[in-house]
Amino acid sequence: MTTFWVIAAAALITALFTPITTVIGKRIGLVAYPSGRRQHTGIIPRIGGVAIALGILLPSLWLFRNNTLSPAEDLHIIGLLCGVAVATVVGVFDDWKDLSPFWQLVLQFGIACIAVFTEIIIERFTNPLTSQLIILPLIIYLPITAFWIMGMLNTVNWLDGLDGLATGVAAIAAMFFAVHMQSLGQHELARYAWVLFGACLGFLPFNFAPASVFLGSAGALVIGYLLATLSILAPARTATALMVMAIPITDTLWLIFSRLRQGRSPFSGDRGHLHFRLLDRKVPMRAIVIGYWVFCAAFGALSLLLPSGFYKLIALTAVTISLLAVMAFLAKPIDPTPPHSIPAKQ
Repeated sequence: MTTFWVIAAAALITALFTPITTVIGKRIGLVAYPSGRRQHTGIIPRIGGVAIALGILLPSLWLFRNNTLSPAEDLHIIGLLCGVAVATVVGVFDDWKDLSPFWQLVLQFGIACIAVFTEIIIERFTNPLTSQLIILPLIIYLPITAFWIMGMLNTVNWLDGLDGLATGVAAIAAMFFAVHMQSLGQHELARYAWVLFGACLGFLPFNFAPASVFLGSAGALVIGYLLATLSILAPARTATALMVMAIPITDTLWLIFSRLRQGRSPFSGDRGHLHFRLLDRKVPMRAIVIGYWVFCAAFGALSLLLPSGFYKLIALTAVTISLLAVMAFLAKPIDPTPPHSIPAKQ
């Protein structure tokens, strides 16, 4: 199956199942009401992630049945697909029961364990300063792998605050992952990244402002899991993931630090996210979403064009510092009333 047909199949399956899941979501009450952080209009089903999962699993099962990968690589693909299936079930259960942060983390850790058990692990990386290959012991790479996967799950979940934002960013990240994999000769593995790209494209027309369906926890967990695991399965891919996802990752870290400094739980909901702060400053939603897409694409292109890990490290540091400066500026409270003018002396 060529790249075009991989993308087309995933997009078509997702697009066909999205209206069905929308109807099901309304009938069983898996819907989002406008309140709190969400300021949408009307009642919106939040079960769209199931359609994305089907758009990923069905083409991926066909690819897996016809691949020529090694047994070790087959195990990796099994980890990808099992993780997607479990993340879908966990996400729907979370949307249904509205789990506490503690149980969300417990289940997310279980999802991360699927990757670890199928040897999708951050075991080795190249030191960007010395170009030396570093191999980590089990006691270090296991928690690092779990932290990376759980971090990406929450990053995508928190990014899903505006119509089309998380879906579009995920599509861009998957595209750069696939291109990078192909440049390294990992053509069969790249197809699974293209599947994620196609599924996001098929869902985006229903999710872009004004959205008729939301990802829900299932969609956020599925996308987060695939971005995390695909970023592990190819050399130098974590650097690409950090560049493409620089804005949402930095935003997540900023919020965690900010909430802890205020004595609050890192998982307490608020409108402190960068996209919400921009929206509160009357920036149009579509402009924010498209702006995110443009910057994520630019950072992703930069990660592919830079010649070495050292230059990527410099670029990532510069991008992170710039983003932190922007977030610090936007963290200032908005003064709802303009200052009174001082009358001129008579």
